[in-house]
Amino acid sequence: MSNDEIVESSFTAIINAPVDKVDIPKWCFTLPEHEYQGCSPAHIAAGFTTTPDGKRMSINVEVIGGSLLVQHYVEKLAKKDHLILESDSDIFTPTGRTTIHILWELSVKAIDGKRCEFTNHVRSSATKEFASFLDRQGIPLEVFRAQRQPMSIAHNKGETPLFAASIERAALKN
Repeated sequence: MSNDEIVESSFTAIINAPVDKVDIPKWCFTLPEHEYQGCSPAHIAAGFTTTPDGKRMSINVEVIGGSLLVQHYVEKLAKKDHLILESDSDIFTPTGRTTIHILWELSVKAIDGKRCEFTNHVRSSATKEFASFLDRQGIPLEVFRAQRQPMSIAHNKGETPLFAASIERAALKN
């Protein structure tokens, strides 16, 4: 764990579809809002747009541990079986607004001709703004990290099988 890392978690789930039918970027950048909301009770809204330089961006809004997050995930790597997204996300807490950096990696690998394993890997870290935000409140990053990890890990664990089921439905439509 790096000094600025807040949470890192990774969970897997089975997708009952052949790996060659799965297209994670297509799923991510066309995900209907109701489908996103069905992947976690914490999910509020989702949409997609592009950055000024034309990269695809997934906008996700969710509440984790009582804090509202608005995530602006920009594609860094987009292959059918592997998507890496990065976001400097806005986080609205009871004590104010700040940002955190999130790296979200989704991937699949074949198990056999009919199934694949989906991995949902999320890593968040403190931005300079976030470190200053905690400093102004006298909260050491280690204390924040210890409180945040259980909530974020539980969220990722809960959404992973539901994301896998959503990706499976999309794959079987193709």
